[in-house]
Amino acid sequence: MRRISADLTIPGGKPLYIPAVEIPGCVKMDKKRFQKWTEREYSTNQRIIALILEGILFLIIIPLLLVVASSYIDHWLQIPRFEHGLVASIGLLLMVPGLLFALWSIHVQFTLGKGTPAPFMATQTLVVQGPYTYCRNPMTFGTILLYLGMSIWIGSFSAIGLTLLFTGLLIIYIRAIEEKELETRFGPAYTEYKRNTPFLIPRSPH
Repeated sequence: MRRISADLTIPGGKPLYIPAVEIPGCVKMDKKRFQKWTEREYSTNQRIIALILEGILFLIIIPLLLVVASSYIDHWLQIPRFEHGLVASIGLLLMVPGLLFALWSIHVQFTLGKGTPAPFMATQTLVVQGPYTYCRNPMTFGTILLYLGMSIWIGSFSAIGLTLLFTGLLIIYIRAIEEKELETRFGPAYTEYKRNTPFLIPRSPH
């Protein structure tokens, strides 16, 4: 991987430094800054406000963008919507457990981990209870299931494609940034958890 940083000059002659970041094939996030975020403790009220904002983003804004964007793409490419009925029911059957799984994950993060899903307000301890016993990223799994179910429910192939694209970007972020940050913070405990727990698809209960 290649490190990239930049020194820019903004109006007034003051230098602006952009720290090195890293994504697959190119970039790495500044670990010290990331670790500083995660080591800071936040009050319950601060975490509640963060959860409300995250809920607005992931439960309202992103689904709305998915519906609007898929409608535009379907119209532009003249992609027909598939029939509702039974297919729509399948979508609902995915949406409900997906939402519940994501909410369960957030609840465990908030109560046991003393954090939120936001990277700048992450958990203070390694969370391995509840849904995290079945996979390492249950909230991501639930969110993907929710969006995929919604895409099927509205009968849009392009919405399904956008959901798969979103899934790919999430996986890249988790692999390239989040897992490295967790390894830095929790060391051997996370390494052991990572070795024994599936990445995304939950295992069956023992």
